[in-house]
Amino acid sequence: MALVTTTEMFKKAYAGGYAIGAFNINNMEIVQAITETAAQLRSPVILQVSAGARKYAKPAYLTALVDAAMKDTGMDLVLHLDHGGAGLDKEGAFEQLKNCVDTGFSSVMIDGSHYSFEENIALTKRVVEYAHAHGVVVEAELGKLAGIEDDVKVASHDAMYTDPGEVEEFVSKTGVDSLAIAIGTSHGAFKFKGEAKLRFDILEEIGNRLPGFPIVLHGASSVVPEYVDTINKYGGKMEGATGIPEDMLRKSASMAVCKINIDSDIRLAMTAGIRKHFAEHPDHFDPRQYLSEARDNVKKLVELGSAGKL
Repeated sequence: MALVTTTEMFKKAYAGGYAIGAFNINNMEIVQAITETAAQLRSPVILQVSAGARKYAKPAYLTALVDAAMKDTGMDLVLHLDHGGAGLDKEGAFEQLKNCVDTGFSSVMIDGSHYSFEENIALTKRVVEYAHAHGVVVEAELGKLAGIEDDVKVASHDAMYTDPGEVEEFVSKTGVDSLAIAIGTSHGAFKFKGEAKLRFDILEEIGNRLPGFPIVLHGASSVVPEYVDTINKYGGKMEGATGIPEDMLRKSASMAVCKINIDSDIRLAMTAGIRKHFAEHPDHFDPRQYLSEARDNVKKLVELGSAGKL
């Protein structure tokens, strides 16, 4: 078992019409839930770390947890930096990506979507050159997703769909390995006011312009109603929380999407399990008791049509 890149995973996913789940990790229980379930299902999986996770758990702990998961499950895993550079200037962004490459990440994302097209290309190209020289693959982003996730904050009026006319130039000039696009998904648990709508016409055109090239969807949590209802039942305030319907995710995977990012669903699953446990067992105070229930909830989220594809 070893840390691997996404290259072979994405080739198989594209050809097979399915997507790989990329799950954000923050603690031991989340890592265990994802990797144990993936091993049971024989499903490839990507573990990704955000800037917020690096601040909360510290990189040394996170990489040690991933190493332990590989030893425990016998699986090859991808360790990916999610939204690298968010909240930093260009030099700070490059140094953060460089640090992740140097400390063992097998995949990194540079998010230059808040810069101009030309600046995004320049920053991404610099990261790609360094990462590729060290055997690490790079994801970049074109377009802007609305919503809030750790250091990524984009108001709905600032969100911008990816322009299909830019993707060929961006990929050819940067040498990037995969591309996150904006087709209507959104960060966080409150993605839509009303009915969910994704621009599959944009996805289709991008797929036609970049045949065989892996596309990534961020902000793609389903915001599972069961967990939202449980949180609200036991004292939470999540009214109006909505996500991406599963049929839309499967449709995107049948097109060009090879990686689907899941973060909010994990948070909701953990919180629902803990709230329910506290309500039903007010005498419990052992974290192992309520975190076990939270971990079990996360296990239900892992399969994205990739079972048996390992």
